[in-house]
Amino acid sequence: MEQRVNLKLLVKLGKSFAEAYVVLKEVYENECLSRAHVFEWFKLFKEGCETTEKDPHPERPSTLKMDEHIEKIGKLIREDRRLSIRGLAEITGIDKECVRQILHESFNMRKVYAKIVPKLLTPEQMKSRMNICADILNKISTDPGLL
Repeated sequence: MEQRVNLKLLVKLGKSFAEAYVVLKEVYENECLSRAHVFEWFKLFKEGCETTEKDPHPERPSTLKMDEHIEKIGKLIREDRRLSIRGLAEITGIDKECVRQILHESFNMRKVYAKIVPKLLTPEQMKSRMNICADILNKISTDPGLL
């Protein structure tokens, strides 16, 4: 808490992140917050945050919100299978890692050369492919000169 108060003071004095981190390292030595935590708090104070108290950990996203994300991503993937994880994240505003997890866990898809493909065919896809193959075989058997 004391380090965050001092960091807030350094931000108000107009110090850069590097300068503030050096000062904190000099004062607190081995007890200093990690560089990542200092940067995180520095950014918050720079953006105008006034509190030096830690926020309680964010709650796990509600299932309803997760269902909405799954639905959004599913719709986009059905429309354009060439979308990358980054593209889906930008379109939906969902974190890339969340998009990756949704694709992997909800749609049983994995990344192949930056594109998302299904691991297994759905029953509808299998039936469609079987029908197409049967049609091709029928055409070949009725017209031997086709090939």
